[in-house]
Amino acid sequence: VQAGSPILHGYFRSSCSWRVRIAFALKGVEYDQLPVNLIKDGGQQLTEEYKALNPMQQVPAVEIDGTTLSQSLAVIQYIDETRPGPRLLPADPKARAQVRMISDLIASGIQPLQNLYVIQKIGAEKMQWSQHFIDRGFQALEPILKQTAGKYCVGDEISMADICLVPQVYNAERFKVDVGKYPTIKRLNEALLEIEAFQVSHPSRQPDTPDDLRA
Repeated sequence: VQAGSPILHGYFRSSCSWRVRIAFALKGVEYDQLPVNLIKDGGQQLTEEYKALNPMQQVPAVEIDGTTLSQSLAVIQYIDETRPGPRLLPADPKARAQVRMISDLIASGIQPLQNLYVIQKIGAEKMQWSQHFIDRGFQALEPILKQTAGKYCVGDEISMADICLVPQVYNAERFKVDVGKYPTIKRLNEALLEIEAFQVSHPSRQPDTPDDLRA
């Protein structure tokens, strides 16, 4: 661990951790990773040691500038406000509100309903449950993105909305959702996956990625 570098406590397949990795990559910020395995040992996020970092016992937690932050959207906005490089939230207030609206729709309205903790409680219906809530969210997201999108989710600049979209589409594909039903979501996701920041941060390329899932 380099002195002074931010430290990301995350998990390769956690979409909230992936959001933070994308933000660091877009800003060109060097950081260290301390993986937290959400499956092994009954879940390493449940240890007292990790609970001290993030009382919600979720990933990510980020140690940065002498403070510890959790909640990926708060982390992304902090990175945006403190680090040079491309803006992750547009200058225009309406566009910025649209970015936050899309980010919140995904981060509050879709992802929590299919995250690991919830589906572990559901039992046998995991797949149908996850598909239902992702489809429900995407049915709302598709017409919104039709209105706001240019090359990316809001106009032609990459933003926090794009940072939220790509990991959510990855989850949708994991849960066998037919993303083809959502042509705007599909087009944006494909365009974003061409960009290096989204590739280097991908779950298949992390230090804790299992060998059979490596790209």
